[in-house]
Amino acid sequence: MCLEFGVAPFHTENFNFMLPNGSDCKTKRSGFFAVIGAPNAGKSTLVNALVGAKVSIVSPKVQTTRTRVTGILTQEQDQIVFIDTPGIFEKTKGGLETSMVDRAWMEAGQSERLLFVLDAKRGLSKEGIYITQRLKAEGRRAVLILNKIDLLAPNQLLPLTKALSEMGLFDEIFMVSAVNKDGLDALTAYLRATLPCADWLYNEEEITDLPSRMLASEITREKLFLRLNQELPYQLTVECEDWQLRRDGSLKVHQVIYVARHGHKAIILGKGGQNLKAIGAAARLELSQIFDRKVHLFLFVKVRPKWMNDPERYRAMGLTLS
Repeated sequence: MCLEFGVAPFHTENFNFMLPNGSDCKTKRSGFFAVIGAPNAGKSTLVNALVGAKVSIVSPKVQTTRTRVTGILTQEQDQIVFIDTPGIFEKTKGGLETSMVDRAWMEAGQSERLLFVLDAKRGLSKEGIYITQRLKAEGRRAVLILNKIDLLAPNQLLPLTKALSEMGLFDEIFMVSAVNKDGLDALTAYLRATLPCADWLYNEEEITDLPSRMLASEITREKLFLRLNQELPYQLTVECEDWQLRRDGSLKVHQVIYVARHGHKAIILGKGGQNLKAIGAAARLELSQIFDRKVHLFLFVKVRPKWMNDPERYRAMGLTLS
């Protein structure tokens, strides 16, 4: 659903008149959109839904996305590259939190186009206010995406949308439910219409530029979040130590889960190793589906007390230690 105030409703059949930059293009069109927002606004769920495949992990835990994740949507002559970013908030505690937020702002600064995802149920929270204030200070504009509209009554949604529209920061406002895929067709059509004439940067069949080893590690990290949720220590990371394509076509993968304390290792292992077994089974199943081959996944848990101060661990995540 798209809503504008003070003008007629926006319809896809009007794109060629309202957005001439892309309408006359006879060849390929492409462009990048950095997807920004507060933690748990639904950015990764939205990117996955727009791309039509899982490229970014999702969990109820805040700051699940730690670094830049690319999702690529190619339709007809158009290619849209979405850059999923870590959640943005103002008061970070240094280390990993600061590095993730810095990465999000860096991606926003390098992208000409921004998609600002806002949790409609939470409204303009303090994180949302911080983001809008910074966008205004930098003279940046964005397309606003009000997500999770399925959790809000229409009589609550319209005043929120009107107030946001009056801020003067947004080229367009879309109301969507990424989980239910409501409103995504109109959003995709709008984004395609805004693309400039440009050659594609990726092949038509590509949906992400995330290396397979890193994607596999992210899938395992997601299963850790989903299995343990509130018990899960924030101070963990997953790295791939071995990746072998076997003669029978199967894939052998060794991953290490690094934690900061011995107590964290016990949580991940669980009684009799049951947690780790369940996590491994869930990750193995999804990896087999993603890579379309049998996957032999071996998980190891190692304690590395100072890993959150180790620049090498940050480089493995695509971050710079702040």
